[in-house]
Amino acid sequence: MYYPRSFLKFILLGFLLVTVPLVYALGELILSIDRLESQGRQEVLQAAQAGRTSRLLYEQTTTLERIARQHLILEDAALLDEYARLRLDFRQTTRQLAALPLRPAQLAALAKLDDEESRLHQLLVEPQRDPALASQIATGYARLVDGAQAMLAATDELTQRAIERLQQTATEGREKWIYVGLATVAIALVLAVVFAILIARPIRQLDHAVRRMGRADFSHPIEVSGPQDLRYLGQRLEWLRARLAELEQQQTNFLHHVSHELKTPLTAVREGVELLRDDVGGRLTPEQHDIVRIVRDNTLSLQKLIEDLLAWHQTRAMEPATLGPVVLSDVVERVMREQKLAALARTVTFDCDVKPVAVVGDLEKLRTILDNLVSNAIKYSPRGGTVKVRIRGERGHAVLEVADEGPGVAPGERERIFESFYQGQARAEGRIKGSGLGLAIAREYAHAQNGRIEVDARDDGRDGAVFRLTLPLIGRGAAPVREHVSDLVASGK
Repeated sequence: MYYPRSFLKFILLGFLLVTVPLVYALGELILSIDRLESQGRQEVLQAAQAGRTSRLLYEQTTTLERIARQHLILEDAALLDEYARLRLDFRQTTRQLAALPLRPAQLAALAKLDDEESRLHQLLVEPQRDPALASQIATGYARLVDGAQAMLAATDELTQRAIERLQQTATEGREKWIYVGLATVAIALVLAVVFAILIARPIRQLDHAVRRMGRADFSHPIEVSGPQDLRYLGQRLEWLRARLAELEQQQTNFLHHVSHELKTPLTAVREGVELLRDDVGGRLTPEQHDIVRIVRDNTLSLQKLIEDLLAWHQTRAMEPATLGPVVLSDVVERVMREQKLAALARTVTFDCDVKPVAVVGDLEKLRTILDNLVSNAIKYSPRGGTVKVRIRGERGHAVLEVADEGPGVAPGERERIFESFYQGQARAEGRIKGSGLGLAIAREYAHAQNGRIEVDARDDGRDGAVFRLTLPLIGRGAAPVREHVSDLVASGK
């Protein structure tokens, strides 16, 4: 399809094309009103002329009758001269009436009226008249007056027909304008929808491209159709996408290479530390055992940091295709079993109330989220404390809560603790320092699965924090509450 060079010109073109049917309809309306006005003016003038002429004819006929009767009685020649002058006016009036759009019967009656007046005039000018002829002439003029009066009714009918024609024209114009208006509005709406789609298409393409780039998805080429300036913008976005994809690949390669280069010597250090710890190279003094323990703890911390860095980098690789139904309670039980030794080491117990609900998510990513939350709860809880895990349904979502009895999270830090590499003011009792990536990874995984994670204070007034994970719910669990996971720990399952 043809697109102008400028997006603004394309919008103006669409506006002009949409207004063309409306302008045409407006012009047609003006012309119709003008035609109706002209027809109305003509009909009114014609009706007025017909009424005036018919009344004049009636007056002239009565005058001719009066002069004729006077002449029959007085035999005055001057009256004949007056009659001849009025007779010319009478004939002029009949010609004017004949020019009007009368019915054929009315025109025939008018012609008969004119002929009757000519016959009576011939009888009136006869020099010798007997009383019978005079009576015939008087009777003829009386019929002539009746005929002129009948012409008054004919002109009234002409006026009524003019009114009916105007009403019919107005009705036809109104019906025509209903169809014209509907057709015009339909055409304008179709053009508006077409241009709205054509205008929105490049905007939608740009929006999708920006959204994909915002999700760190650089695998889809960016193609933008439309005016030249928008196509140029799409080309610049495609260049940016290719550049970001290249940088992303470089970053991935760098992390992989660095992690490999770090893990190799780190593994050797750990093996050496374990050998020293087991007194393979000779018995160590208590002071040396403390040094070995410090080295071992720090190698574990470094290994955890490397693993967190790799996991944090992989959070942007979450694909929607990996999402599916997951029984959240099974994930909780699995994590509890994996954290059993860490909990026993700190004499922390679990209090779990979970129902077998199914959510939309990724099994491994959900396990990572819950593992981070539970490990944090164990780490920050005091010795002999309790970690509570709850699952409940709430308006089409499953809500999983992990509560500890630690120092809690200050209100000013409840958003920042989900930032990468940020560590709050509260410190765990263990010696191994965290990397500040666990909660950032948990939040990224939650967002990638259409969920959210947040932290709040405990609602029972006790010290500690509550981490709340919300995910889309597939089906609410109606089965009774499962056995506490603490029983699993106690039984060694």
